[in-house]
Order: sequence, then C-alpha cells, then structure tokens
Amino acid sequence: MFRKIATGIAVLGLTTALAACGYRPGDRAASGGLIGAGTGAAVAAATGGAPLVGAAIGGLVGAVGGAATSPNAVNLGRPVWR
Repeated sequence: MFRKIATGIAVLGLTTALAACGYRPGDRAASGGLIGAGTGAAVAAATGGAPLVGAAIGGLVGAVGGAATSPNAVNLGRPVWR
C-alpha cells in the first residue's frame, strides 16, 4: 500500500512539474493531460491496476496541473502542435 501511495505522489509531482509546456493555459493543460495520461497508464499497469483508470486519473490531474501552472514557473518551449 505504501508503494502505491509513494508512486502516486511521485507521479503527481512529476506531472505538475512537466505540465507547464507552452505559453497559454490551454497548451499547458493539453500537454499536462497527455503526459499525465501516459504516466498514469504506465504506473497503473506496473502496479497491477487498470491502465484505463490510471490514464483517466493521470490525464485529469495533469490537465488541471497544467492549467493551474504559470508559464513563468516552468517553460519548456513552444509545443509541437503550435
């Protein structure tokens, strides 16, 4: 149980840190959601959970984290889709 909680906290921290890709809140929400969905699915699969549920939760957390971050906090440049 402790391993799952520690993994979740680590994923949340990394997702929030990487969610700030782009200049606009929509860009950061999209990139954060994609990063979160991929990470959530991978962590869920590795821990024996349902990857679709992990992707949904990770995508939601990443999108919210990306929209809530400031472009001045972490700026990884222009998104590839712009």
